[in-house]
Amino acid sequence: MALTIEAFSRLEQTARVIIHSLDRALYQVTVVLQGQEQLLIDGSGRPFRSHNLQQVRETLQAMPVASITLRQQSAYDEMIGQPAREEPNTLELPVSVYTNR
Repeated sequence: MALTIEAFSRLEQTARVIIHSLDRALYQVTVVLQGQEQLLIDGSGRPFRSHNLQQVRETLQAMPVASITLRQQSAYDEMIGQPAREEPNTLELPVSVYTNR
């Protein structure tokens, strides 16, 4: 599922936001609504992406955000030849907690 930036800005309730760190400096956003992660997309239907974390945070300032988490899934184990894990190698850090509405 996907959610446009415009539709997100019009939501009545606040939502949890996850900023995914995809590569060195490439970020993509999902919004958690009713327990489901929805990809944030622009007006053209493309995923909202940025090479600047601060720019992502500034874009989200006008949105109904309850909290923001930065998520990174590391490929470190694979890079050093470790066997596959049963659970993902994911790091999640709170970026900020605030309510805009």
